[in-house]
Amino acid sequence: METGIIDEASMLDLAQNTFQVSNNGKETENKLTMIVISGDMDKVFAAFMIANGAAASGMDVCMFFTFWGMKAIQKDGQLTGKSLFGRMLGMMNRGGLDAIGPSRLNMGGMGRWMFKKMMKEKGASSLPELYDLAVEQGVVMMPCITSQDVMEIEMADLKPNVTQPVGVAAMLEQASESKFTLFI
Repeated sequence: METGIIDEASMLDLAQNTFQVSNNGKETENKLTMIVISGDMDKVFAAFMIANGAAASGMDVCMFFTFWGMKAIQKDGQLTGKSLFGRMLGMMNRGGLDAIGPSRLNMGGMGRWMFKKMMKEKGASSLPELYDLAVEQGVVMMPCITSQDVMEIEMADLKPNVTQPVGVAAMLEQASESKFTLFI
């Protein structure tokens, strides 16, 4: 008589087959891969908070920085670009953790100043402190080679703790091995 109850062996088989299909046959590691596309202060703050929390809990963490997210791994105040458009972009989009503003209410830099002041008063870590903690915890930070090329950002413009630039295939490889992949 069919009862609709699945025995333990069948359930385990089903779980393994589902696991293999969802991960292309690869086992996942205790790892987080994060794609950081935003260069907004609040989103970069969230990205580093999550990365540090995951690393502190024992996870391997890989952050892939692309387009505006590249601002988070640029040296402070570093001007970029060689062509006219590249230099214009570099002037308008200065990188560095201290230069980025919030996604809303930036008000010509006043919002950034206000948020930094409020964060300090509440004892919240600054973006540079969160970056340094991520480096200390071994978080891997990979710049996107396409973004670097398009935005004319040289390796010399980036912080020393980032990897060599990689393509999307390298990020996808990391993501395929991860329990979690986040897009910020």
